[in-house]
Amino acid sequence: MLQVRAKGATSAQFFLFAEQVVRSVAEHCRVIVNDRADIALTVGAAGVHLGEHDLPIWSVRKFVPAGFIIGATARDPGTAQKAQENGADYIGAGAVFPTGTKSDTRLIGLAGLAEIAKSVDIPVYGIAGVSPANCALMVQAGAYGAAGITAITRAEDPVSAFQALEESLQKAAQSV
Repeated sequence: MLQVRAKGATSAQFFLFAEQVVRSVAEHCRVIVNDRADIALTVGAAGVHLGEHDLPIWSVRKFVPAGFIIGATARDPGTAQKAQENGADYIGAGAVFPTGTKSDTRLIGLAGLAEIAKSVDIPVYGIAGVSPANCALMVQAGAYGAAGITAITRAEDPVSAFQALEESLQKAAQSV
């Protein structure tokens, strides 16, 4: 899956960007739009990822079609459980490691990730500070996978960086 984020963009800019991404990659992978269910639906994305300041999961579930993916962010087991009860399909749990993409992160570490993964029956993805070197640690802690931004967007060769993350996750999944 690929998540489209554009935190500083206007609604119109975000729409155009998300539309271009969906047109470009939708036949190769599912696209999730960050924060904006309206944009996700309008551009034909596979789903939306909702944070704590976005629309409630249960309210979005009311107006999206069957099969529309809704992800949620959780920093503790209680929040993850509530998200699952409200209809989330997966959890993005973190920040597992320090990251430069957000200034307001609170680290939960591998122990926090493990607690969240044990508390729900839906896939949990470790977020923040993701690298090929630490993907295996997240999977060993109970995560289904990991979601990385910086490792790809700041790489000289983003395709190779993505492939390195994917390879690391596949190896980790085989060893669990």
